[in-house]
Formats: sequence, structure tokens, C-alpha cells
Amino acid sequence: MQRKNNIVLRLHRQRKPEQVLLPLVREDNGEALRVILEKQDNVTAEFIYRTEKKVRSGWLKLEIEQDGCRRSDNLEEELPVILEVETDIRPEAMTAMYLLNDWWTRPAFINDFSEIPELTQAIYGKLRNGYFFLLPMPGKQFKTQVKPGRENTLIFGMSACKGGISKLDEPVYAYAEADSLQEAVHACMAWAAEYHGIRLKEERNMPEMLKYLGWCSWDAFYTEISEEKVRAKGREFAEKNVPVRWMLMDDGWLSVHGDALYDFAPEKEKFPNGFAQMICDIKRDTQVDWFGVWHALGGYWGGIEPGSDLAAKEQEHLYQNAPGKLIPWPDAAKGYGFYRDWYEYLKREGISFSKVDGQSAVHNYFENDLPLMTATRGMHGALEGAAAYFDGAVINCMGMAAENMFSRPQTAVARNSDDFVPKREDGFAEHLLQNAYNTPYQGELYVCDWDMFWTSHEDGLRHSLLRAISGGPVYFSDRIGETAPEVAAPLCYADGRLPQLLRAARPTQDCMFRDPRKDGVLKLTNVGAYANGKIGGVIAVYNLTHQEQTYRIGASDIPELSGKNCWIYDCRNQTAAACSAEEGREYRLAAGDFTWFLFVEDTEGKTFVGLVDKYISFDAVLWMHEIGGRLMGEICGGKTVGFLSKEPVKRVLCNGEDVTAQVEKKDCLYLLELNGQNAVVEVE
Repeated sequence: MQRKNNIVLRLHRQRKPEQVLLPLVREDNGEALRVILEKQDNVTAEFIYRTEKKVRSGWLKLEIEQDGCRRSDNLEEELPVILEVETDIRPEAMTAMYLLNDWWTRPAFINDFSEIPELTQAIYGKLRNGYFFLLPMPGKQFKTQVKPGRENTLIFGMSACKGGISKLDEPVYAYAEADSLQEAVHACMAWAAEYHGIRLKEERNMPEMLKYLGWCSWDAFYTEISEEKVRAKGREFAEKNVPVRWMLMDDGWLSVHGDALYDFAPEKEKFPNGFAQMICDIKRDTQVDWFGVWHALGGYWGGIEPGSDLAAKEQEHLYQNAPGKLIPWPDAAKGYGFYRDWYEYLKREGISFSKVDGQSAVHNYFENDLPLMTATRGMHGALEGAAAYFDGAVINCMGMAAENMFSRPQTAVARNSDDFVPKREDGFAEHLLQNAYNTPYQGELYVCDWDMFWTSHEDGLRHSLLRAISGGPVYFSDRIGETAPEVAAPLCYADGRLPQLLRAARPTQDCMFRDPRKDGVLKLTNVGAYANGKIGGVIAVYNLTHQEQTYRIGASDIPELSGKNCWIYDCRNQTAAACSAEEGREYRLAAGDFTWFLFVEDTEGKTFVGLVDKYISFDAVLWMHEIGGRLMGEICGGKTVGFLSKEPVKRVLCNGEDVTAQVEKKDCLYLLELNGQNAVVEVE
């Protein structure tokens, strides 16, 4: 986005008609370009272009002069600032990520600026010779969105969700171009994270329990949860030998009247003995080690019940907003005490982590009370301070609005889409669409949580593969008696541990700018480390159309494998082919179908695929060496190990025993049954 002179600023002020300010003076010192707008009435404004760390940014500085005790007609509450910026961007295609409600973003596949949806908070773009990413910036008080524009003109709307403000000095956008889309996304997100003083994803710590298989009560019971139901679900896991290691008690456990919380303790009718004894018993009788609880950022949806004992006890930590709701103070120091007191109690009851919902409701709680960004930073600061009681183990949820994404200093996990809804017709396609296109930008900051699912659902297998490659937590929400062990098994090892991938799954670059429900397939990639630091890749392919589709895949689809010769392992058909770095292979996929492929490095002719009964099979290869045509490695305990060889295999040893006769050969793929224990396998 080049520095342009053509800036139009439209102001909406209290008790005044729209005010339009045009450029007056241009000052360029080489490092920044200032476009000073004409002074009009009592308003001064300037727009500043800056470039640093490969990011071009635009900043707005504005002041409405105050006149003693007279009315100054300051900024309105709702979108008081509209900024029209001329641009030289000539996109060939764009994908705009817009808020479909207060909580979540989804993609719109568009070709020109006029098609940009309202409430757009990120744009991926394809240029003739590269890619771009445009991030409308949340600032210190104001938040920016991109609005429908015009040819050669981008239009930004800015709001603090509070009327009466007379000054602003805020970033409007960050913009970057690069040879690859993800490079451009990373540049902007890293720049914005530094501006807000928050961490990138690789600087955050994934909670230990979320490295294992889990279960959530929501779709099993909705708000009708109880101690007996949780105990029954725990017994089912033990009886079916499903290695669930954590259980999350979602909405329904809290002591509430209507939509307001009146006590920190669980509702007595549902949990007459509290949590502690139940948790102790389930831990003793099952593989479950961790328990978590759900709550809303405001305590409950409508905050804390006025007049309750809890409200009296927590009075100094609560803020009464204009409509009269009691909400934890939107200030890191004042609000911290509320969450601290609650988490201290929950920890004594055996709770290890929390899921905090309704985060993008800050706008609704404090509209016209406090500037949006001030309130959001304050609430997240308070929550994250108290999260230390759980070692930072928080699942952030209903919080994809930009003000929330850039206000969490250190918690690592954030939900990435609207809910999985078991009975929503054709819900899988929308669920996949949101998760796939949200990860390229949210995945730069957080471990992305692709939500729970039902193993017994008609789309259970499609969902399970999606969670396996997501790079985030994996958990389901089946009702009592309905968990399918065969669907859960490929997701984890016998102890419930999940294969650990290095990032969030995201679409291949050629899938970023077209709607996969209408044309082609959606290819999602991820990578993981295995065997002494080698990098393996996975591509999951989904056909969301009503026709058979032809597609092509290769190592070049996965940036981390660029330039490497790889084996492509077709997991469903158990076939493999060696391909050079730039070579690809063509496949066909039936309407509504899905499949997946693994990529392992092709070295001297032999390599391990890993445990072929797991989605991410190469993760099971703990170490491997190939010397003089002899392959040797240790495989994590499981059912069937696969290895590849360009030449016929002469002999196979397992823990020193000759098992050559037990090996099944499928062209260049060899399969050997294991006994569930770790095994050292040698291939000659």
C-alpha cells in the first residue's frame, strides 16, 4: 500500500452533521509521510504512513479542541470515524475474514473492494506477483474495521464504543506483501503483537492436559449436567478403554439465577457434594487426570447477581455498568481479585483448568461506559493474572473479535470457530470453512481449538481427521454410552497422548481464494517433528462439492518441506510413491468424501511411515538411522508399523528377533504387527 495523498476523513460528532476533512499539506521526511488535513471548525487531524519491519502502517491523529464549559460536540459512540484511503493495491483475488456475530469470523471470497463485508477484521490477498495481508488494527482505545470500499479506495471505520471522546492517536491498519501469503500474515501479526505487548504462538505454553485426549460435557448434557452423569461418563471411558485424560464440565454446573451468578460453588442440586470427592473417585478408577470447568468472562452471561452474598463479598472487585449489571472490574488490578478468589476455591476442589466463554461480550458489557480497548485489556489482564492458579491453563472461547485476540498476554489456547452443533444440517462444511480460514491469522498468536465433536455422529470420521491435523486440543462430547472407541483410537496413543504438530493446520496457498463448497477440494496442511528432529507433513483433503474432483498434491504444498524429496503415503489406500521436491501426484476424490496423505523425507531409499493405524503415523517414530542401506529405529507402542523401501527388503528384526516372515508387503510398503509395546525395528 503506497503512500498516497488522497485521504478523506468523515467524522460523526454528537449533535452535528457529518464533517468531511480533506488533505491540505503533505510532509515526507523519508521515514514517514504526514498528510495534514484541513482544519475545520475546532478539529485538527493528520494521517501518517510509516514502514518498519516489512510492514506498512497507517495512523490517525485527531483532536477536537475543548472550549471551557461549552459543548464541544465530541465523537459519537457508533463508528464516529470513517477514513477513505486511496490505494495502489490491485488484487486478483481476496478472502475477507469478517465477524458473522460478536464472537467469530468466517471467510468471504471476493474480487474487489466493493465486496468487502461489513465488520471485516482481516483480508488475505493475491497480487499478480505475490500476496498481501491487510490487518485493520485495534489500538489503545479504538478498534478499526474494513468496510465495503470502492475501486482504488479502502474504507476503514473506527470506534471506541463510547461517545464523548475528543482525542485519538491510533494505528488504523498494518499491511504487508510477500512471496507467500503466510509470510505476509506473519509480518503483520508479529508487528501488531509487538505493538500490543503480547506473545506470538511459539512464545506461549500449551497446557499439559491439552496434549492428551479429552471430553467435554456440553453436547452430552447441555445445561443438564450433574455429578452422577459425569461419574457415568467416566465409567464408560474405563469400560471401553478409551484413554480420555481430561474432562471439562461446561455450562450448567454453576450456581445461577437466570443469567447471573450468585455463588462460586457448584449448584447444590446437581453437585450436592461439590467437586472434590467426585474428582478423586474418577481419578482413582479411570485414566482421567485433569478436570476443568466452564464459565463466562463476566462470571456468567449476565454477570454477578446484584444483592447476592457473592456480590457483597466481591464488591471491591466488581463494576456496575450503565444497565446495572455487575461485572468483574475491567482493570487488571481491580478485577484480578474476583477471578483469584474463584480460582482459589476451584483449585481446592480439584479443578485444574478453565474454559472462559463470551469473551467478545466486552463491547456489550461496557458500551458507552469505557473505551472498548481499555475495557478489553483490563478484563483479560485480570483473568490472565488469576490463571496463574492453573499454570495458565485456560481455553479462551467466543473471543475472535480483534480486541480480544490482541489483549491476552500469555494464555495459549483460543477457540477457532463457532460451535460444533450435532443436529445442524450440513454443519460440517461451515465448521470446516471457519476453522480452515481462521487459522492463518489466529494461528500466529494462539494454539487454535477446533472445538469438540461426536465420535458417534454421521460426520464423526470427517471430524476426527480434522481434529487430528488441527494442531490443537482434541476432545469429544458424546452422550453417555455413545463414545465410539474405534473413532477415538487413531487420534492418540494408549495413554491418551496426542501426536504433537508444530502449528495450526491451514489451507494450501492455491485453496486460499476460492470457495471450496463450490469448486475443487480443500487441502489442509500441517507438520510435525519426529525421529531426531526430522519434519513430516500431512495433507488432509475434503471434497465439499456435489461432484467428483481432481486435485494435485506435492511436498511443495507444505512450506516446511519446500525443496525436499519426499515419499507421499496415501493413508486410506496404503500406497506410497517417492517424489522429487517439485513433483506432485494427481488424485480423484468422490463428492462429499475426504482422505489424507503423509509426507516423510526420502533419504537413502528406506524410511519409516510409523504407526499406520494413527492419523499422524510418523509421530510414533522416536528415532531412526539409516547406515549402509540398513534402517533402524524405535517405534512408540502401537498396533502396526509401516516402512518404505525402494529395493526389496531382505530381513526385518523386531527387538532383536527375526520377524521377516511376519511382514506384509504392499509394493514398496511393508507392514509389521507390533504387540503394543515400544519396539526397535531393523530393516535390511
